[in-house]
Parts: sequence; structure tokens; C-alpha cells
Amino acid sequence: MHDVLNDLDFSRHARWLRRTTGVDYDFAVCGPDGAVRWQQQAGSDIGAWIAASMAAGLAWAQDGDGMQRHDRDGATLLYMAMHGKTGLLGYLAVRVDAVAEAPTAWDALAETFEDIGAGIGDEVASRRELDSMAIELSERYEELHLVYAIDKTVQQLEPGADLFQRLLGSWAEHMDADVAAFVKPGENLCVHATNLSAPIHNLDLVLVEMRGDLYRFTHSARAPIVINDVNDPRRAYIFTDLPFKLLCCPVIHDRSVVAILVLANHLAKPDFSNSDRKLGELLANQLSGLSKMYGMLAETQKFNDQMANALIEAVEAKDPYTRGHSERVHYITMEIGKAMNLGTRDTDDLFWGSLLHDVGKIGIPDAVLCKPGRLTSDEFTFIKVHPERSYEILRHIDRLKGAVPGARHHQEKYDGTGYPHGLKGNDIPLHARIIAVADTYDSITSSRAYRAGRSHEVAMAEIARVAGSQLDPTIIKVFEEVCAAEPEWIARFNIARDLPQQAA
Repeated sequence: MHDVLNDLDFSRHARWLRRTTGVDYDFAVCGPDGAVRWQQQAGSDIGAWIAASMAAGLAWAQDGDGMQRHDRDGATLLYMAMHGKTGLLGYLAVRVDAVAEAPTAWDALAETFEDIGAGIGDEVASRRELDSMAIELSERYEELHLVYAIDKTVQQLEPGADLFQRLLGSWAEHMDADVAAFVKPGENLCVHATNLSAPIHNLDLVLVEMRGDLYRFTHSARAPIVINDVNDPRRAYIFTDLPFKLLCCPVIHDRSVVAILVLANHLAKPDFSNSDRKLGELLANQLSGLSKMYGMLAETQKFNDQMANALIEAVEAKDPYTRGHSERVHYITMEIGKAMNLGTRDTDDLFWGSLLHDVGKIGIPDAVLCKPGRLTSDEFTFIKVHPERSYEILRHIDRLKGAVPGARHHQEKYDGTGYPHGLKGNDIPLHARIIAVADTYDSITSSRAYRAGRSHEVAMAEIARVAGSQLDPTIIKVFEEVCAAEPEWIARFNIARDLPQQAA
């Protein structure tokens, strides 16, 4: 433990001693081991004299609570023990010439020693309290800094990002941990991040141990576990033969342990401290909330998927000849979007806009929607209503506001002759221009009651022909690049191919 006596200024106590006793004593302050920490007279040999006295038998004996004496070689050491809240602090001492009887002046010395000892005790207590407060503030700063880092990381996470992976990476770096892992066996989830100070060749085994006995032990203990010592008896049944230091905190939700947060370090790294344990508990509490939110988001995503599928099935139930059209257009649209390196928000909006682009067909009469032959002018007018119907259905769902423009305007034409609003060029929303290319391709390659689906090569030629009039040439170029790589979906969607002509 740090010796606070080394940090104190005793000169004012020496001045008080001189003023109250009227004597310029050979004064020293000693530590609990008897070694001199400070002496008043710079040229005095009192430190060496005390050391020699201790070697000769000085044991700083206490007979009562007052001032004590020790005689040696014609000199007398007068001393008094100083006590603080934590026990013995040290001794106040003066060396005087030996006399047969203690002079009356020593009474004043003893009283002054008591005052000085009490003052030093109070000062030591204040110093230690300030040190404790500084340590506490430092730990609280670490916690606040970590909370800030968590909050900042969460805010920067874009939809679809791996929430726990990013957070664990941040925490491993912040706490200088070799491995940070979130283990939730109930969902068969074990996400981890590394910040290795040295290689871990058996990382898979380490993660297996986390999912096994370590989780079960922590689940039963319901309290943080710190294992630093290689001889810790818990190693017999937790992390057997694995040379790592561990900090494991339960993640509690609704009073049940649902997961654990584990930090693991090589044995060469410093021990996990009490401050680390507190930070681990803070992270576990944060993870509890995030895990709950993650579950809610997953449920919401599941509901959205089911709702979208229900809407698509409702459309396809009306028009069996277009069964699978929405999924194919959606898939091809997303392939184009991926090749265009769209941002996360754009990708999400494109996802829903392409999947639900034809939902407005629910409102088209069956006689028109399912007619096997060519449509009359009035019937085609009915068909042209479906993008606005899509808008009317989707605009009430806040989550899909960004997806609405793609569904609403996918029948616009690049030259301005499309519907429903006759938008032209780049005035047509980007998502609608992408969906239009995918929709045109699938319309050509899929079969109808009145014709068979045409080949990929025919569709690509037709799309190239309408570049700049019906479709955006820039997006067509991207689509051509996607198809040039011979994507697997061409075969999966059973799209016909024109065999190349054999040379004669």
C-alpha cells in the first residue's frame, strides 16, 4: 500500500513543536517500520542512530498510550505512536541527552506530540479519502466513457448491422481484452470479437467452454465471476486446462439469467480488477436492454416479412399467371442495388419497394387482371391505376415511407410517357428506375396465358432497345454488368437461354 507519510509536509509540525515547547529538538517522523521518513535538522544523524538502536534492540515498545523513552549510548529517544483509522501510522521521535530523571519540559513535549499526532492522523485520513475519491472518480469516468462509447456505437449502427459484433469489438478494445463474447445458449447464439495480445490457437474450444460449464456455473451463481489465479479451485470444473484469465458477468432479464458476457485474457496480462468487474456488470446490464431490443426488432422484422408475404399472396391469388413475379423482381432489383453500392437506408427502402411494387393490383378487377388476351383501352386504364393503389396502401405504414416512391413510380418511362404522373429522366425516383429494369426483364422472360416466356438474350436485347426511352440507360448498364457474370438466378428462375450458333 502507498505510504501517505511520504507525501506530507512536516515542517509546519516542526515549527509548532518549537513554538509550544521553546526547544529546537532533533525531531524526526518515522514510519510504522521505524525508518525515518522526515527529519527536522538536515545535518542530523538521527536516522542512522535510530537504525542502529533498532539493530541493538529498539522495538518501539508501548507502555500505555503516552510518550515512551529508549536510552542508548548517553542519549534518549522520546517517541509516541501515531494511529489512524487503518491502524498504526508511525512514530514521532526526538533525540535528547540522557538524564537521570525526565525534566518537566518533557510534559509539554508529550502534550505537543499528542496534538501533532492527531493532526497528522487527520491529514493522513483526508489524503486517503481524497485518494479513494480520485480512484472512485477514475472508475466512474471509465464507466461514463464506456457508456458514452456504447451509446455512440449504438447510434452509429445502421439497420441490418450486426449489433453485438460491433459492440463486442468496441468493448474488447476499450477494456484491452483478448476476447469478448456474448453467449446466449437458449438462442444458440455465441457472438465474439477479438483484440489479441497473442494468438489463441484453440479459440473454438474456448468458445465451446463458454457455452458449456461456464454458462451453467454463472447461471446458477447469478453473480460476476473473476478467475485470475492459475490455481483457482474453480478451474477444475470451469475452463479446465485452458490458460486464460476470465471475467464473466450474467446478463439478467426479468430476473432470469438469459446470457453471459465473457472477457478472456492470456495469463501474461494483468489480473481483472474490481474496477473491471464493475465495468463488466455495466456492460452486462447494457446488453440486457440491447438483447431485449434486439428481440423486439427481430419480432418486428418477422411480422413485417409475414405481412409483406400476405400482401404478395393476396395479389397472386388474384392473378395466378404472375405467381412469383414479385419475388423475382425483388431479387433482381436487389442484385442491381448491390452492384450500385447503395447505402443501408437506400437498400432497405429498395428491399420493401421492390417486394411490394405490385401490391396495388389487389384493387384491380379480376376480369381485367386475369384476362388472357389483349386488353382494351379501358381495361388498360384500370391496370394503370395499380401504382397509385400501391401508394394508397403503403403510405399509411410509417416504416415503409421510404419504399413508397419506388412502388408508386416503377411504371414511369424515362422519356416521360409513363404513368401515373408522367415523370421524366432523373425526376423519376432512383428506386423506381431500378425496379423498372427488373420488372421489364421479368415481364419478358416469364410466361403468360397467351405466350411463353422469352429467353434471357431476347430480354436483354429488348431492354437495350428501350434504353433512354422507357428505361434509364445508366441502370441498364449496371444490369448488363450483373448479367455478364452469369448469375445463378438465371437458371434458378428457369429463364430460357438461346444456345449459341454452332460453327459450320
